[in-house]
Amino acid sequence: MKELLYKMFEHKNLSREEARDVMLNIADGRYNDAQLSAFMTVFLMRSITTAELTGFRDAILERRLPVDFDNVKAIDIVGTGGDGKNTFNISTATCFVVAGAGEKVVKHGNYGASSVSGASNVLEHHGVKFTADADRLRRSLDESGVCYLHAPFFSPALKSVGPVRKALAVRTFFNMLGPLVNPMRPRYQLLGVYNLKLMRVYEYIAQNEGVACTIVHSLDGYDEISLTSPFKVSDAAGQHLFLPSDLGFSTHQQCDIYGGDTIAEAAAIFDNVLAGKANAAQRDCVVANAAFALTTLNPGLPLDEAIARANESIYSGKALAAFNKFLEINSL
Repeated sequence: MKELLYKMFEHKNLSREEARDVMLNIADGRYNDAQLSAFMTVFLMRSITTAELTGFRDAILERRLPVDFDNVKAIDIVGTGGDGKNTFNISTATCFVVAGAGEKVVKHGNYGASSVSGASNVLEHHGVKFTADADRLRRSLDESGVCYLHAPFFSPALKSVGPVRKALAVRTFFNMLGPLVNPMRPRYQLLGVYNLKLMRVYEYIAQNEGVACTIVHSLDGYDEISLTSPFKVSDAAGQHLFLPSDLGFSTHQQCDIYGGDTIAEAAAIFDNVLAGKANAAQRDCVVANAAFALTTLNPGLPLDEAIARANESIYSGKALAAFNKFLEINSL
């Protein structure tokens, strides 16, 4: 690690193989917290290269506990985090809206490192007990439409760096890695990123991996479709710029999708969304993200029909029913 740090302090990049090797060492617990902190901090002062990101991903996938659901058609809905906006759990709520619309979601997530409430925080707040048991995970997917993979249970490297990430409480390159290392490796993904440069990196990786990936970024900095500004969408057809009004939505205020100062506050908003009791901004941003997840899974589905399906999932009670079934299976 000392040699690698000196190399990076001289503004040199790691090769894909070097990046793989260092991540394998992280997974094996070979570095202390001070070394890990210094290593992560380097990437806050310069951009990570595609070779470095790919090498890190290679190592995590090599050491992962794999998940095999017989090539089921499912999507991962995830944001990189690290946008500093501290919203409520938009992508997690979106998962259950998509499930309520009849699709399958295999979400890979973790505790919040740079925000108050990550996916694992809000689910644990509701009594979810994380598991790596294949039978329970498959039952959850089959019966509720959602399977949740708590990252530290499946990736030793992500477990090793958890305390350091939480202590730093800033965005690190592990935010970028999370969406790339879902242990099931689903063929579909709705991915939110915190800047346009990262959108281009993910475009390149998705094309190389053959993943049907829709990447979204709101131009005021959100790693999801926030409807607080114009937003960019990158998919198989190219890049597109949307205004909220293009989808029939109002442009909302950032304060209206703020997640609060505690996990309990974020969880209350999450519950209101699924129950159809949220404010317009909270509801609309979840519906918008769900609509693009549905069009990712169903190429050719008109966007207005996808929005209608997402709204119907909420107001018919199907999204809430999917969540309640998920809780029933995963709170044992």
